[in-house]
Amino acid sequence: MKNSSLVTKLVATFALVVTIGYVLIAVVLSMWFQSYFLEKNREDLEETTALASPSVPLYLNKEIDDTELLRNLSLIKGVEKGDILLVDASGYIFFVTNEAYDSLVFTRFNFPDRDRLVEGNSIEINGEMNPITNEEMSLFIKPVRSGMSYQGAIVVYTPLETIREPLNDIYVRIWTITATAVLLSVILIYYIAQRMLFKPLAELNTIARKISKGEVTQRVLVTSTDEIGQLSESFNSMAESLEQTDKNRRDFLSNISHELRSPITSMRGFIAGILDGIIPMDKEKYYLKIVYDEIQRLTRLVNDLLDLSAMESGKFSFKLTELDINEIVKVCIRRFETKIDDKGLKVNVTLEGDHLYAAGDRDRLIQVITNLVDNSIKHCPDNGNIRIQTKTKAKKVHVSVYNDSEPIPEEDIKYIWDRFYKGDKSRTNKVSTGLGLPIVRNIITQFGEDIWVENKGQGVLFTFTLSMT
Repeated sequence: MKNSSLVTKLVATFALVVTIGYVLIAVVLSMWFQSYFLEKNREDLEETTALASPSVPLYLNKEIDDTELLRNLSLIKGVEKGDILLVDASGYIFFVTNEAYDSLVFTRFNFPDRDRLVEGNSIEINGEMNPITNEEMSLFIKPVRSGMSYQGAIVVYTPLETIREPLNDIYVRIWTITATAVLLSVILIYYIAQRMLFKPLAELNTIARKISKGEVTQRVLVTSTDEIGQLSESFNSMAESLEQTDKNRRDFLSNISHELRSPITSMRGFIAGILDGIIPMDKEKYYLKIVYDEIQRLTRLVNDLLDLSAMESGKFSFKLTELDINEIVKVCIRRFETKIDDKGLKVNVTLEGDHLYAAGDRDRLIQVITNLVDNSIKHCPDNGNIRIQTKTKAKKVHVSVYNDSEPIPEEDIKYIWDRFYKGDKSRTNKVSTGLGLPIVRNIITQFGEDIWVENKGQGVLFTFTLSMT
């Protein structure tokens, strides 16, 4: 993948977050250990100087000698690496454990807070500069008391390096562990992200590219139920829709080619026969009438296609007004009187009231009812029954058109509204364009209403709704 890919960005982000987290932990641990060691050193000095402090008054009173005093001072923690100065109550240094400090004997020691010492409190200062060696030291001062009186102080200089030595070892271990943890975490994050996120996304991307090139049968393998799995399922659903759309497109082209080719072939044959003199002159009018009917059929097909295209592209225009649906039903029925008589059909029209007002576009509603009645007449057997009814229900006008017919198979009902639907080849004829029902559904849907079909008794019933006014 490219350096600017999602993999790089996401892993880099996670690595940064993890690194910051580990570094913060390491810093906190380092500070805690430093505080712990310094506190432990202070406690040890407090304890050991307390053990050695009774020797100071004894030495001042000449009760013990230098050797005994040094032995007692050796109890103080870190004395082997540090230096001890004894200061009397007047603030003068009277004893040192390191000859390097001999120049300070009988000089006054500069206490940072003598009042605090007099009160019996110890003083600790880290980072104090040694007056002799100029090294960075930890200065600890323990007051010496005899009863309630202040007798002097024990001053302990401990090189900070001796305290930091074990700390440095701990720091190295902490930061080594931190660096190792960061590295392992980044590797683990990359592996998990590659397996759970980037690999499925890369597969999605690959399949998407193939689909974009026309391979609409490609599908993504769904291996999880998480968001990536749901995305894969949604992608597969989209791919199935695209495949179905592609199939519908090919079926549409096939159907429209057939619908156009048949009348054109028929017209070309008859016109060629007339021009070549094969058809007798007394038969020319008959065959020209057939050609005219085919032209009418092509005109209806083109008009229906244009109407359907306008509806599906959102360019469908209508104007909702209050109209008498009963009156529109009567107008539409009168248009089919000849066809009804030719097939010997029995038409039963049941209208609720003399007038039934609903909201709709008059021209479009005439188109809807005309298509439904025409569909019923085509599919109704000779001498069959057609029933048309209007009624109100829950502030809706229900308009239904029934005709005797073979029931529509349940598996075909969902395709009844498709363009050029031919579930039963025997139910179609030369006059139908196969676009009437899709146009009906689109018009009713644009009105914001419902339309449905169901097998009823010995026939098929279409019903649509309109809003009452």
